[in-house]
Amino acid sequence: MKVAIVAGPDAGHAFPAFALAERFAAQGISAVVYTGLQWYDVAAARGVEVAELPGLQATVNDDDEDAGAKLSVRAARMAVHLAPVLATRGVDLVISDVITVAGLWAAELAGIPAIELVPHPLYLPSRGLPPIGTGMAPGVGVRGRLRDGLLRAASNVSVRTGDRQRARARTSIGLSAVPAAPVPRMVATLPELEVPRPDWPESAHVIGPLLWEPTTEVFTPPPGDGPLIMVAPSTAVIGAADMVSVVLDALRTVDVEPVVRVVISSLTPPSDDVLDGYGRPVVAGLGRQDLLLAEADLVICGGGHGMLSKALLAGVPVITVPGGGDQWELANRVARQGSGVLVRPLTVVAVADAVHRVLGEPSYARAAARVAASIADVTDPVRIARRHVRADPRYSRDGEQGDM
Repeated sequence: MKVAIVAGPDAGHAFPAFALAERFAAQGISAVVYTGLQWYDVAAARGVEVAELPGLQATVNDDDEDAGAKLSVRAARMAVHLAPVLATRGVDLVISDVITVAGLWAAELAGIPAIELVPHPLYLPSRGLPPIGTGMAPGVGVRGRLRDGLLRAASNVSVRTGDRQRARARTSIGLSAVPAAPVPRMVATLPELEVPRPDWPESAHVIGPLLWEPTTEVFTPPPGDGPLIMVAPSTAVIGAADMVSVVLDALRTVDVEPVVRVVISSLTPPSDDVLDGYGRPVVAGLGRQDLLLAEADLVICGGGHGMLSKALLAGVPVITVPGGGDQWELANRVARQGSGVLVRPLTVVAVADAVHRVLGEPSYARAAARVAASIADVTDPVRIARRHVRADPRYSRDGEQGDM
């Protein structure tokens, strides 16, 4: 079986694609990831095959200020370029990131089975939840349900606009305005990070986080016996600004014995001025986060799903400093679940207080351990992929049944 995985180049989408490719390779299945080439060298060093996603770069006619146009109009152009590539390579299955719909449309054009990859909790609108992104818990009682209904009605205006843009983009390349049938979804999160909903799609399967390390370097934390704190600023454009300097100012005021040890894990480490201003030993750079988490007592992060799921899977409680979008949504879910503290607005006093709370109250670590334990309830993505290809009536390549 040959699998094509399609994802945009942002770390939060490309890294899960690489992790999934490694899962397939471990079971003897060929997989290539179509994405941006900025990750080519680091992925190739890990044995992941990467190919350039055609049409990824914007043209002079693209309107990137319009999110709907960016996700639909450009996707249509990319799908037209990608479809013949997939057909030529004899791809049996396309797995496409949730915001890179070009992969799904290219598969449809080429007549290839497809699955959508959701590298975070399921963010589809639900009749039982407030709109995703509000960070609100589902309303309780008549007033709570009325509140949620009014919020959904307001947000549905934007949803319907996006649906119309997507329909126009699909018909522009010869597809039906709406797909004939929903594609299966792989939801790459921890079950405990999902919010129960009454309309969970039958074709959506929680497969657990797809975590991938972009380096083989190993952190050496500062010496000592004090609590080890990992600071991981967001890689997303929606992340909170100036997080590292404020957090270091806060940690300098944390009065615990032995003194806390700090490692800053980032694709772009802070400047020497910021580190020197901390006044205590600190390690900063790019290293294996998974290995560091085995020793860590606390993670301070932006609230993006990748870092959150990595920390909680290791049973490490978190302090989130969320920006907008799904960071705000996830940070609130974690706070309600009890495995972390949300800090907003970002101030020295608020961060210091949160550090004292999480390090001093064992309930946060116990809650993080419960989230980690939910990994036992996920489904193997390779098994889902094999089952989907076998069930597709278009799958008839001679001699390949044994490779399934």
